[in-house]
Amino acid sequence: MMQKTPSAFYCLILIIVTFVCLFGGVGASKHEHLKIYELNNGHFSIKCTNWGATIISVLLPDKNGEIADVVLGYDSVKTYKNDSTYFGSVVGRVANRIGGAQFTLNGSHYKLDANEKQNMLHGGHRGFSDVIWKVIKHKKEGQSPHITFLYNSFDGEEGFPGDVKVMVTYSLVGKYGLRVKMVAKPGNKATPVNLAQHSYWNLGGHNSGSILSEKIQIFGSHITPTNDQLIPTGKIVSVKGTPYDLLKPSVIKRKIKDLPSGYDINYVLDAQNGNKMKVAAIVWDSKSGRSMKLMTDQPGLQFYTGNYVKDVKGKGGYVYEAHAGLCLETQGFPDSVNHPNFPSQIVNPGQTYKHHMLFAFSIHH
Repeated sequence: MMQKTPSAFYCLILIIVTFVCLFGGVGASKHEHLKIYELNNGHFSIKCTNWGATIISVLLPDKNGEIADVVLGYDSVKTYKNDSTYFGSVVGRVANRIGGAQFTLNGSHYKLDANEKQNMLHGGHRGFSDVIWKVIKHKKEGQSPHITFLYNSFDGEEGFPGDVKVMVTYSLVGKYGLRVKMVAKPGNKATPVNLAQHSYWNLGGHNSGSILSEKIQIFGSHITPTNDQLIPTGKIVSVKGTPYDLLKPSVIKRKIKDLPSGYDINYVLDAQNGNKMKVAAIVWDSKSGRSMKLMTDQPGLQFYTGNYVKDVKGKGGYVYEAHAGLCLETQGFPDSVNHPNFPSQIVNPGQTYKHHMLFAFSIHH
């Protein structure tokens, strides 16, 4: 018996070492792989990191030529590992919420990782925003600067069926354009896929205060209302006569006063002359002269006014509070796996999920 003790001990050490080698451990070994990448076309620039394929800065001039960073975030890449706001990240495998953290597909019932009460939010405790992505292409400057991130999601990750190969590409196009392309290909099982880009925008600058004085127009005549846990009821209702009617350019603070805490709702985007890419929203900041037009090929848009941001220490030590930024997340409808009347997010083997966005910025003098 005395001779077996060292053997068992060494076996345990071997198991621990093997685990660390395979999965990178939980400490400094992961930090060594975190990097910042820049794209710069001479007119504006962005920085992103391979942690969560996250956009960490977007630098744009204003009407006076002054440069400001128009997305919320942190100074240190490592801070993003403890972030609960999803600043700038790509969220998935299924963005937004899945009621009861469960669904049934092809006769099989799947119980997912519940990370918001009994529901799943943005892919679970360890969604795509909380993993290291591999950089497979990067062109920093010159014609069409771009970067492509790759993540291989494994079968059973956070409870989802099947493995999925996911790629996200950020490209600078034209003078002030940022294109986002998301592609996902499942392996041998059908699975839901719904990716979203979760940047918090403040066109006045990340440290300029509230976005409530900005003006917004959303090209959606209907919304998918939710219950008290922000899970869709399954209904699709008109925005007419409600604070959600943003079909005409509206100053946010004039509309938001009629809501309990702010906007956090999925808009059903209107079809536009049969075009695949449609205008989802336009935001204007009169003080800086900056505007942003968002186009997408997705059916939905989550408009969120940062209602739950509180005492978050951001870039340059600036402290973000509620309404410090707004999110415009193009997406499939939330909880569509449990609502057959919603557009399906199920991607079968042999099919490819595709999601395109174009952020077109302008400077008005």
